[in-house]
Amino acid sequence: MPGGEIDETPQAPTHVSLGSIVEAFEIASPVETIEPYGRGLINDTFRVSAGGTRYVLQRINGAVFPDPLRIMCNIQVLDRQARQQPDLGFRVPALIATRKGEAGLRASDGNVWRLMTLIEDAVGLPGIEDPEQACEIGRLLGRFHTLLQSLPAEALSVTLPGFHETPAYLARFLSVLARVEGARNDPQIETCVRFALDRQALATRLADARDRGEIPVRVIHGDPKLDNILFDRDSGRALALIDLDTLQPGLILHDIGDCLRSCCNRSGESADGRTRVAFDLAVAEPILRAYAEQTRAWLSPEEIALIPEAIRLMPFELGLRFLTDHLEGDRYFKVAEPGENLRKAGIQFALVTDIEVKVEDINTMVTRCFQTP
Repeated sequence: MPGGEIDETPQAPTHVSLGSIVEAFEIASPVETIEPYGRGLINDTFRVSAGGTRYVLQRINGAVFPDPLRIMCNIQVLDRQARQQPDLGFRVPALIATRKGEAGLRASDGNVWRLMTLIEDAVGLPGIEDPEQACEIGRLLGRFHTLLQSLPAEALSVTLPGFHETPAYLARFLSVLARVEGARNDPQIETCVRFALDRQALATRLADARDRGEIPVRVIHGDPKLDNILFDRDSGRALALIDLDTLQPGLILHDIGDCLRSCCNRSGESADGRTRVAFDLAVAEPILRAYAEQTRAWLSPEEIALIPEAIRLMPFELGLRFLTDHLEGDRYFKVAEPGENLRKAGIQFALVTDIEVKVEDINTMVTRCFQTP
């Protein structure tokens, strides 16, 4: 689910039955069960049992992704790359082809579906409880980036245009703000608006470095938060990054920053106000140290030098998007009650503030993690 909690309400299957959808894929018959699966807010997701094997069936939300078949093509590229480097031990849910040999199915109602193998004996974590779990996250993200760093970025299609283009998010915020000046009479809104305006230069930092050719465009996951990491139920080893819809060309720094944003804010994106929002260095360091072990041989000095900026940028970007959506009337992110997006913007901006307080410690941490052993 890119960017935290996007709410493009899934369009429920129409006149096309789930049974006929599943039967269009190359799997053993008969289909035994089809049941809702997971808590995703973008794609309709079902668990399917057939021929003694379990699968994940998903309808790709065309309201979010303009060309859903690009997603499947990108996953196939990732799968081929993983098969060529089995020593990295990176698991990719295998796409099941249709009986016509296609990566996905465009049904008669226009919806696009995919079927993938279910990674058995894998679980997610609600939170990080010990340093070894943090290390596993860093190792997995490092293996993922190492797997793909030799692949030209142009080998993959852009599935979600404009994603992580922080200058564009800033421009939209400024445009919306100009139309709703009266909203600033609310002290809470004004506090968030001032915070964003005071940090406008941060929004362009990574994009400018990219545009100057100082850092490369690579293949990234796009949304490597804790919810999208699977661990082996018995050993605790991190097995796979799932939710590959935003696998596309981008900046590795966005992946690093967003992973740390997600994992190191112990209070979470929906903090209730009783827990102080803070960036947990005790979680960040083992993640980054394990990540560096996998990537320091090829990650450029310029990318490493910008990691502290990426750590600050990603909660700022998400907070900016929450704030903009609140000002626009909650058109994009899911809300359970009025004001929720504004509260979430405040949480992300509080995280930015704590990161700024700890900037020297973060700089030292990055240097320590990436120095040659």
